[in-house]
Amino acid sequence: MALKRMDNIGIVVEDLEVAIDFFRELGLELEGQAMIEGEWAGRVTGLGDQRVEIAMMRTPDGHSRIELSRFLMPPVVADHRNAPVNALGYLRAMFTVDDIDETLERLRARGAQLVGEVVRYKDVYRLCYIRGPEGLLIGIAQELG
Repeated sequence: MALKRMDNIGIVVEDLEVAIDFFRELGLELEGQAMIEGEWAGRVTGLGDQRVEIAMMRTPDGHSRIELSRFLMPPVVADHRNAPVNALGYLRAMFTVDDIDETLERLRARGAQLVGEVVRYKDVYRLCYIRGPEGLLIGIAQELG
């Protein structure tokens, strides 16, 4: 059997509402929010008894999602939000936008900070990394041509 699709990427946050607002400003749509708890959830994650508030954010094309999670129980045990680009593990999510300058302006109003600078890759992309809410690393690309 072949892989069908990637369903979502999960990001753990402290402030769910701030993260939802940030990703809405980026252009994602809130698909839904729920409390995930119970014995079945702990069996999936291996965390045992857990209580997690989630928000599912969907890209406008409907093909990609980010699951934002705020753990109420058990407590968060590690913090990788400020890891540099060359750290091991999951690094960032990359989004394609219509206008990188306009997107940066909107996201800066929500506290986003440019990591380096906006660069041009050949005649294909303008792209950059930003730190969003809670230091989350986000890539933004604008297709050229």
